[in-house]
Amino acid sequence: MVVTPRRPDPRHLVLGAASLVTVAPFAWMVATSLKSLPNVQHMWPLEFEWGNYPEALSAAPFARYYLNTAVMTLGIVAGHLILDTLAAYAFARLRFPLRNTIFAVLVATMLVPTFLTMLPAFDLVVRMGWYDSWAALIVPRLADVFGIVVLRTYMQTLPRELDEAALVDGAGRMRILWHVVVPLCRPALATVAVFSFLFGWNDFLWPLLVTADDATRTVQLGLSVFTSKYGPYPHLLMAGTVVAAVPAIVIFLFLQKALVRGLAGTGSKE
Repeated sequence: MVVTPRRPDPRHLVLGAASLVTVAPFAWMVATSLKSLPNVQHMWPLEFEWGNYPEALSAAPFARYYLNTAVMTLGIVAGHLILDTLAAYAFARLRFPLRNTIFAVLVATMLVPTFLTMLPAFDLVVRMGWYDSWAALIVPRLADVFGIVVLRTYMQTLPRELDEAALVDGAGRMRILWHVVVPLCRPALATVAVFSFLFGWNDFLWPLLVTADDATRTVQLGLSVFTSKYGPYPHLLMAGTVVAAVPAIVIFLFLQKALVRGLAGTGSKE
């Protein structure tokens, strides 16, 4: 029997090419971080200069930057998971006047450019005395419309019979939410967690507005200070950038499967 080789799917070729284009800058960044300054123009390191990393980390208080960014990011993720879940459950399961209208207005706010809300939010932060504090970094961003939409859509795919059975057994709404609905929404919660983590960890503009000191400066702001000091030394600059990017990459790889399941689940219909 003659086996005819399958012809490659053109879509796979396009996706493969797009993947290479996406990965190439990261590969160049890692390769440059391991070069010496005289060899920085070469495509590949002639020798791996691992000492670039401790030298880059000692050039700025990266430990403090990491702590500040971790506190801010974990606070944002926790806020999104809790508050977005409560709002999504209300819109998906409860009946109250103007529910659909309120949700439509909420979704419409996603069309408003973030830059337009920066000044009013900054004014509130200053008036409340939160400037240059963790509260300024976390509290204004404790909820997220995107997370509400994702969780609401996923909750609508769950059978309402589960809620009705729990109500018959005497469970209240909060108990139904945390013991019945939330365990079934783990893929969607993982999706929200990943996007929230990436948003918080990579955010630059808002921390730039509300912080002015190394005590509250995040790692992305630290990189900007690092750039102004080590711009002529691209190997050290890339080493600092790799160190700043590693946590986001690890979180994404760790929750990748759950992220795909969550996004796929939000496309289903009840």
